[in-house]
Amino acid sequence: MALKQQLAQRLEQRLSPQQIQLMKLLQVPTMELDQRIKQEIEENPALEEGEDKEEDDFDNTDDDEFDDDSDNDDDFDLSDYLDDDSSDYKTQANNSSKDDEERVIPLSGEQSFQEKLTEQLHLLDLDDKQFLIADILIGNLDESGYLNRDLEAIVDDLAFSMNVEANEDEVAIILSLIQELDPAGVGARNLKECLLLQIKRKQDGDIVRYTAKKILEDYFDEFTKKHYDKIAKKLEIEDEDLKEAIDEILRLNPKPGGSMRESAKNYQQIIPDFMLFENEGKLELSINGRNAPELKVSKEYESMLRSYAEGAKSSKSDKDALTFVRQKLDSAKWFIDAIKQRQQTLLLTMSAIMNYQYPYFLSGDETKLRPMILKDIADIVELDISTISRVANSKYVQTNFGIFPLKYFFSESLSTDSGEEVSTREVKKILSEAIDAEEKRNPLTDEKLMDLLKDKGYNIARRTVAKYREQLNIPVARMRKELK
Repeated sequence: MALKQQLAQRLEQRLSPQQIQLMKLLQVPTMELDQRIKQEIEENPALEEGEDKEEDDFDNTDDDEFDDDSDNDDDFDLSDYLDDDSSDYKTQANNSSKDDEERVIPLSGEQSFQEKLTEQLHLLDLDDKQFLIADILIGNLDESGYLNRDLEAIVDDLAFSMNVEANEDEVAIILSLIQELDPAGVGARNLKECLLLQIKRKQDGDIVRYTAKKILEDYFDEFTKKHYDKIAKKLEIEDEDLKEAIDEILRLNPKPGGSMRESAKNYQQIIPDFMLFENEGKLELSINGRNAPELKVSKEYESMLRSYAEGAKSSKSDKDALTFVRQKLDSAKWFIDAIKQRQQTLLLTMSAIMNYQYPYFLSGDETKLRPMILKDIADIVELDISTISRVANSKYVQTNFGIFPLKYFFSESLSTDSGEEVSTREVKKILSEAIDAEEKRNPLTDEKLMDLLKDKGYNIARRTVAKYREQLNIPVARMRKELK
């Protein structure tokens, strides 16, 4: 088959690097935007913080042409780089491939609970073999502090990996020593053992703790299934005494290993991206000032560009310097423009959400939330659904009734008996209120909740009630049973 050439026209749609970066900036919350701006300022010396003040020195700059004897044509309009209002430029593309792997070295700022347990081992009187067995056992604990491997498997590991001969009894003795370390309950092989280890440390002759220990030892299955009547009958105790013992068990920690991690965990503070308040019957919307930072292009780099453009251009170093300055100015101007576009898109989208849910934002009544999906807002602001999704992602608004994520206001619709469309959020609100007001000794089943909703005009199936209950993180009726 002979090779031949031919011309063909093809229409394609491709996202420019600027558009891709703008999409990434849209989904960045306020807290991360500060870090993103600092990173850009560190990487681009042509970008600075502060209000941009135009100077007359740059307004009357003549256009310079750059004559190049090489194959590349470097002619450019100098005013494109010195006029801050111009947005007709292209950013230098990153030469790294999308397949390039970005390696980040993780830094640990805290001790794991395994390391803290190992420190406590040094306080015990252990020989080298016992210390090695203890170290292996601690290394096999999971994040919650449980040992999920059989002692037989630990013995095999010692024999094949460490060349240490030991039997299960020896390993069990060392495990019992580990279970005496802090935090209480660590080294347990199941939940029952974990709770028993903790309650035994609290034994001080107290009758309530003795009853709690008896429940865990002999009636653990009944306790997990909340068969309180059976427990009270078998132990021959009153409901009040049973309730005190159950409360004592509930105060125990089912994940002792995670307690250290949680105590050292840094919780990120939520910073609202928008402020929406009611003033004399009207809603007022504003954007967080951090979303509109004062950025400017460095005047030093503008002066440097003009001096290189007006100076001698025969030197290769001068050409490289001119190219570098132009790239940095392009990148700085585009980044400023992208931040402005981000701010405008955020305000436009939030304004549409505010107007769509106006009755709710005035009253704070959750039942007044209208059904709203991403497409509804996308049609109003005439933007793509993916853009609205990025705006709603990880964004928060502060209202008179608290701080809410934007995704909170999106919900599907449900038809009532009268044909009216209501938000599923309204149904969930009614479910939540009904469960809060139920008799805890005899909680409402999904069937009864379905009947309750039907009485209010919401004709939904029992499985739908179960789905909404699970979305609200509410357990089934049997697990909501309490002793009063």
